[in-house]
Amino acid sequence: MTTSKPLTIRLHNSDNVVVARVDIDAGTEISEEGITCRDPISFGHKIAAFGINKSEAVIKYGQIIGFASQHIKPGEHVHIHNLEMKEFARDYAIGADAKDTIPETKPATFKGIVRADGRIATRNYIGIISTVNCSASVSRFTAESLRNEILSDFSSVDGIVPICHGMGCACSNNDAGFDLLLNTIYGYVRHPNFAGVLVIGLGCEVMQIETLFQRKDLKENTFLHTMSIQDTGGTKKSVQEGIDRIRAMLPEANKVERRRVPASHLILGLQCGGSDAYSGITANPALGAAVDLLVQHGGTAVLGETPEIYGAEHLLTRRAVSREVGEKLINRIHWWEGHTAKHDAQMDNNPSPGNKAGGLTTILEKSLGAAAKGGTTNLMEVYQYAQPIIAKGLVFMDTPGYDPVSLTGMVAGGANLICFTTGRGSVYGCKPVPSTKLATNSEMYNRMQDDMDINCGVTIDGKISVEEMGERIFKFILEVASGKKTQSELNGIGDNEFVPWAIGATM
Repeated sequence: MTTSKPLTIRLHNSDNVVVARVDIDAGTEISEEGITCRDPISFGHKIAAFGINKSEAVIKYGQIIGFASQHIKPGEHVHIHNLEMKEFARDYAIGADAKDTIPETKPATFKGIVRADGRIATRNYIGIISTVNCSASVSRFTAESLRNEILSDFSSVDGIVPICHGMGCACSNNDAGFDLLLNTIYGYVRHPNFAGVLVIGLGCEVMQIETLFQRKDLKENTFLHTMSIQDTGGTKKSVQEGIDRIRAMLPEANKVERRRVPASHLILGLQCGGSDAYSGITANPALGAAVDLLVQHGGTAVLGETPEIYGAEHLLTRRAVSREVGEKLINRIHWWEGHTAKHDAQMDNNPSPGNKAGGLTTILEKSLGAAAKGGTTNLMEVYQYAQPIIAKGLVFMDTPGYDPVSLTGMVAGGANLICFTTGRGSVYGCKPVPSTKLATNSEMYNRMQDDMDINCGVTIDGKISVEEMGERIFKFILEVASGKKTQSELNGIGDNEFVPWAIGATM
């Protein structure tokens, strides 16, 4: 087998594995490494560059991704059959790599929607938010009844979004799980991408509208209405009442104009899902380069998925601006260790089968690639799930790795844009926030072009550098923030992705 390009990718000089750039047959000479491939290797999978003794650390990205469970010969496939997890010490070195960020002298701008209270929106939706699963159908029926009317008569309204979920009752009203749901619903009620919100409850649930409004100091107004199905008289009457309430909001919601505002108003949620081995080589580093640019221009980027930075958290603590910030992150890692143990699980239950098919073997390997989305700037703050995001720069939010749960928390915290990297091919959308999809490899991008926005796989072919791809992503982010539709928006995806983090007992 011959090719004009290297067959493998070496990510760090100290690595004892390399990554297949293409499918490689057994018996193929890999001249750049001076080895012969002993097994057929799929693109994205690892090949031993040297002999690795049993229990010896396997190194990728210059970091430990696991330990050899048996002796591995040069040229052998390195994956789940011969690589395992073990505990090892990590040097958190809080703040050791923190550095000054030089702000851009001419900050970038985008065409945003300025709300009356000064908040900046990237979209102009009306939300129908259920306090409990029991009011979800009424919320959906109301939204569906109005959609054609919206498209034809109110062109500046992006749509009506039913925010529904499976929670809100059969739970305590005074524990951490209830507080998470309360904070998440509140974050959506207050999200700037909603011009108006109708909150719908059943009437007898634990998550009472009155509780939400009292604890969060909310008051009804022209653009914030509430209603209870039981008080209104049942399903049909409630749907009609909901239609009437939203019709009253629409004329004013339609009176919006986009105008130039600084990029410092952007809060970018970062997510990777359906990952493969190229996620940490192409799309995630390129997104990290875009994050660095956003931070230079005064904006905010939110890294999350705590179980998926496990094993890479020491790279983030080194960039923490203070000991307090670094210790917040370490404490969340310890919480997750205890949380998974309590449920008879392990942190290495992640990666998923699809991740492994794409070449990822351990959570350490996945985390090292995932953390690259956060770029290279300082870690400014660590937030609890759905907590309002106030700090500028790179911040972290404690979220699960499950994509819809993670991004629900970020949006509740105020994220008004999302960038989502994927190697296997995720079709995620997130109304009321636009979700940009970044493909890690050209094969998947070409197969799923209707769902992908940018192909970062071209960096493997040497057509564009990671830094240049970062600039391209940053420009695309500004275009999306200004109203350009992403593929998930064009496909109408995003009505079913509100999934709050459920940690409380269901009774």
